Amino acid sequence: MPNNAVNSLTSGSPAVSIVVPVYRSAQILPTLVEETRQAMQSLGLENRFEIVFVNDASPDNSWETIRTIAAQHSFVRGLRLRKNVGQHNALMAGLRQSRGELVVLMDDDLQHPPQAIGAMIDALSKGFDVCYTRYRNRQHATWKRLGSRFNDAVASLLLDKPRNLYLSSFKAMRRPVVDEVIKYDGPFTYLDGLILGVTGSITSVDIEHRSRLEGASNYTVRKLISLWLKMATSFSVAPLRLATYLGFLLSGISVLMILFVVVSRLTHPDFAPGWASLMAAILLIGGIQTFCIGLIGEYLGRTYLKINGKPQYSIAEVTDQPVQAP
Repeated sequence: MPNNAVNSLTSGSPAVSIVVPVYRSAQILPTLVEETRQAMQSLGLENRFEIVFVNDASPDNSWETIRTIAAQHSFVRGLRLRKNVGQHNALMAGLRQSRGELVVLMDDDLQHPPQAIGAMIDALSKGFDVCYTRYRNRQHATWKRLGSRFNDAVASLLLDKPRNLYLSSFKAMRRPVVDEVIKYDGPFTYLDGLILGVTGSITSVDIEHRSRLEGASNYTVRKLISLWLKMATSFSVAPLRLATYLGFLLSGISVLMILFVVVSRLTHPDFAPGWASLMAAILLIGGIQTFCIGLIGEYLGRTYLKINGKPQYSIAEVTDQPVQAP
C-alpha cells in the first residue's frame, strides 16, 4: 500500500478500528488476531489500531477466549451480548464502541484475509466514504452464492444500489459515515441499507476469498430470508407499492372479466361459466390478497416493535469494564 494512504490518517490512536462479530469461533480467534496484528504492522499501524470483538451470545467458549486475548493484547477489546441478536445488530454494537478514524467490518472465520485491509485503506485515502470488497474465488456453498445473487438483485431494485457493487460483509468506512449509521435505533438493523442511505461515495476492491479455517458457516436459509425481509420492509416502501400495483392490476382484470361475462351472456344465452376457471380466479385473487395483508402486517409489526422500544442488543460485559448486573 502506498505510504500516503497511511500518512493520510491523522495522528492519534487508534486510527483504524476492526469490528468482528463472533459466533462459534473460539478456536479461530487467536489466529485471526495474530494475522491482523501482522497485517497492521506491515502497514506501519501496529500501535494505531484496535480490534473490537462482539460475542453474539456464542454457545461455545468464545467469550473466555476473547477475555484471554484481550488480557494479552492491549489492542483487543471485547463485548459480550446477553442474547443472540444476529450479525448486523452485533455489528451495530461494535460500531458504537469503535474509536478509529476508519472502521473495518469483517467476519470471524478468516475467510476475509486481514492482509486486504491495506487495499481498503488505500481506496478510502482517495476520497471515498466506503470501500466494499469483491471476492475473486468465493468459497461459499452454492445455495449461499445463489442467495447472495438474489440479495444483490433485490438491493438494486429496492435500495438503488449500483448494479456493479457487491454488498460483501468485508468493508471499510470513514468515521463520519459510521457516526451517521449508528444514529439508527430501530431493532431491525440492515447495515448495507443504512450505508446506501448515508452516502453514494462508494468504491470496491478485489480480494481473494479464503476457505473457512475451521467449522461450518453459521448462516442458514432462514437467516438469509430474515435479512431479505429486513432490507425490504425496514428500508424501502417498494413492496407496499407493489401491493398497490397488484391491486390496480386485479381491479382492471376484474372489470375486463365482468365485461367478458356480460357480452358472452348477451351473445350466447346458453353460455355457462366453468367451475375450474371460477375457482382458479378465486384462488388467485385470494392468494394475492393474503400476500398483501401479510406484507402490510410485516410493516406494522416492525413499527409496533420499534414504538415499544425493542432493543437492538443488550451488552452484558465489556473486557475493560466490570461485569454489569443482569
